[in-house]
Amino acid sequence: MTTPDDLEVLAVVEAALLKRWPETKLEPSLDRIAALVDVLGSPQLSYPTIHIAGTNGKTTTSRMIDVLHRELGYRTGRFTSPHLESILERIAINNRPIPAEGFIAAYNDIALYLDLIDSKQPHPISFFEAMTALAFVAFAEFPVDLGVIEAGMGGEWDSTNVVASQVSVITPIGFDHMEYLGNTLEEIAQTKAGIIKPESHVVLAAQPVEVAKVLLSKVAAVSAIPYREGVEFSVKSRAIAVGGQFISIQGIFGDYDDIFLPLHGAHQASNAALALAAAEAFAGVKLDEELVRSAFTKVESPGRFEVVYRDPTVIIDAAHNPHGAHAFAETLRSEFDFESVFGVVAILGEKDVDGVLQKLEPVIDRLVVTQNSSPRALPVEKLYEAAIKIFGAERVFKEDNLRIAITYAMEQCTLVNQVSDGISAVTICGSVVTAGEARKIIRDISGIEEPE
Repeated sequence: MTTPDDLEVLAVVEAALLKRWPETKLEPSLDRIAALVDVLGSPQLSYPTIHIAGTNGKTTTSRMIDVLHRELGYRTGRFTSPHLESILERIAINNRPIPAEGFIAAYNDIALYLDLIDSKQPHPISFFEAMTALAFVAFAEFPVDLGVIEAGMGGEWDSTNVVASQVSVITPIGFDHMEYLGNTLEEIAQTKAGIIKPESHVVLAAQPVEVAKVLLSKVAAVSAIPYREGVEFSVKSRAIAVGGQFISIQGIFGDYDDIFLPLHGAHQASNAALALAAAEAFAGVKLDEELVRSAFTKVESPGRFEVVYRDPTVIIDAAHNPHGAHAFAETLRSEFDFESVFGVVAILGEKDVDGVLQKLEPVIDRLVVTQNSSPRALPVEKLYEAAIKIFGAERVFKEDNLRIAITYAMEQCTLVNQVSDGISAVTICGSVVTAGEARKIIRDISGIEEPE
């Protein structure tokens, strides 16, 4: 059981990790992480792994792969990033965030080695590299039967790419982090294709033609075995249902029908097909249909089109690039019938702000621009200027404080609902940081206790 003392120590450990290079500042290389895991005894090689890269859907797909294997009886370890509210979310054991005491123990195992590698490398170990090593050690110590490892950024030189994955998964690829990954889809795809291992199984989401060519070229070059969405596997059908959707999936080795997925959006159905194909590729056979159905009913994806409040309806989404904003907008348009939508948006400065706002404009009637607590947050004035050009001045409001912005939007939405026959809603998006902070704010407003 986690004690107050554990939480105090965890805060100290987290502060020490955050003093390192932030995960947004990179010196693309595997040299540091390779040296670190070598002195740690290569813990990431002590269990099989499924490695996930791509631009959007990585975390949700990782969660689905985790739940599927838990239902199949595996002890699982899942590494994802970034976190919404707690650093413990990044490392999950058996689909639950690692306990504070487990995180502390794993950090203590690697702390001296971090300093050792720092002294031998031109650049110190970064926050993300340290977190990756910490996760590898935690999984080896548990121990797990399977590691589900999400790449942080890119693939080829991402610090997670020291695993020897039996299965690689590449989710849809779009424009993001261009300062590191390249300015064309082909360049971005080339970097993400770096996770594909020789003679491994590779599960590919549907991609633009130019991306598919790059990925399949890499598959052929290393004699890997590809499974392509729309060819070897696909979503056969989907129907909107209360609280989610019913889907049928053509898997690699057979069909799976009547699956209830408690998530909204066609993109989540595709993520489910991708996850199921990954589990089939890992197993090498068709999975038990009842276990698959049971697993998908347990899937959660916090901060991804998450309905967090009901009166008025408040939906949070971590959409932070045009591809994610499009998926969010399409789900809102096609699966909900709101009379009007109040949007609250806070975006990080390095993102494609115009691209995100253009995708949101058709589905948001009134927009409140604000900012989150990140030092990378785009200042409200700049976001306001960008929003006016796309939405028009009469539809845009500004508020420096995220809590006040959310409260204002909820109050306005409630007033509209009181005098209208239709139902209006509030949506909050623009960043993972925004989604995480909004979840805490809504919990505080509603009086709901924080989850354990």
